[in-house]
Amino acid sequence: MDWKDLYAQRKMTAEEAVARVRSGDRVVTPNAAGAPIHLINALVARKDDLKNVEIAHMVPLAKAPYAAPEMEGHFIHNSIFVGGSTRATIEAGIGDYTPCFFHKVPELFDTTLPVDVALIHVSTPDEHGWCSYGVTVDYQKHAAEVAKLVIAQVNENMPRTLGDCFIHVSEMDCIVECNDPILELGAPKITEIEKKIGGHCAELIRDGDTLQLGIGAIPDAVLLFLKEKKDLGIHTEMFSDGVVELVEAGVINNSKKTLHRGKSVATFLMGTRRLYDYVHNNPAVEMYPVNYVNDPVIIAKNDNLVSINSCVQIDLLGQVVSESIGPVQISGVGGQIDFIRGASMSRGGRSILAMNSTAAGGKVSKIVPFIDQWSAVTTSRNDVQYVVTEYGIAELRGHTTRDRARSLIKIAHPDFRDSLKEEFEKRFHTTY
Repeated sequence: MDWKDLYAQRKMTAEEAVARVRSGDRVVTPNAAGAPIHLINALVARKDDLKNVEIAHMVPLAKAPYAAPEMEGHFIHNSIFVGGSTRATIEAGIGDYTPCFFHKVPELFDTTLPVDVALIHVSTPDEHGWCSYGVTVDYQKHAAEVAKLVIAQVNENMPRTLGDCFIHVSEMDCIVECNDPILELGAPKITEIEKKIGGHCAELIRDGDTLQLGIGAIPDAVLLFLKEKKDLGIHTEMFSDGVVELVEAGVINNSKKTLHRGKSVATFLMGTRRLYDYVHNNPAVEMYPVNYVNDPVIIAKNDNLVSINSCVQIDLLGQVVSESIGPVQISGVGGQIDFIRGASMSRGGRSILAMNSTAAGGKVSKIVPFIDQWSAVTTSRNDVQYVVTEYGIAELRGHTTRDRARSLIKIAHPDFRDSLKEEFEKRFHTTY
């Protein structure tokens, strides 16, 4: 049967599509900017007909109405990466959090989290009936491949990205057309502190390096200091508008990459319409599933891979907390370990963990003698290479525990260095 006939047969309203969801189903929705808001809202509107429908996903860039307290009993939220609209639900115990390395998330759908329903968000089909997953490939592609029911929101505003990121109309059970704007993420505010941190990170980046960048003010600040670099490449789980600026300036051209030379590689995107227009039908950008992009073995095939990630707290032994504040889960593991370990295996690779030296308006040091009770250690002390604050760079890998602690104290905020030195002397039975 011609794909156009299939498309016409399976086209329906969002209400008709989500009517096929049953109580007790596990529904997987796309990450971040790929969220199919039209389908999600239609599903939530059915709440009175449903009991214990589990909704699983990673970064919630939009509101999460299914996670509201009044939805208890109708929906269960299973977060694989907690965000602003789901933190209260997790903290209250209405929802739950599943820790997982990002590159292993698709594997969950084959094992402990089998998928009943995949709500997906794709571009309009090309002349052969293939739709692109656009800004969010990561685990969405595999969820659709293993789900019992695939409900697709087809959106002409979704950019047609290239790579291993397509689904054919014949693989969709329900097709709902909705041309709402794709969710956007504006540029963060970059303070003078972040600029200092960005400058220090840039000192560790050399011409020809391939970069993995996280999201937020610090990664964006790093980009500000790379304009004099040459021949940089991108192999990252995500990138935003700042990368586009460096491409247009000729700084990023991927010419020295040892894997996917000439291509910027990512698994999802978050930014403004400028970014989405840039990646549309752009052969210089390739999107792949996260179990490829974030696989440390694949990452390591890029020589001179530099990973830059942020963290919340680090103790004097070098243990890093990146996802919680005490018992409160504020984010997730994401791809931090994937890329730190990939960078470690990369020939000439380097990994950087960057953070402001303080929190709470300068009242709390992020470099501490002991991590807070109930905080989760995200990155072990054995994995950490460089730690950067606005006060400089501490290299931990290959150094003794005493030397590590001394280096960390040097880049702590001056207001806290004396107390950290006291704890150092208690722990190591020696003067600082």
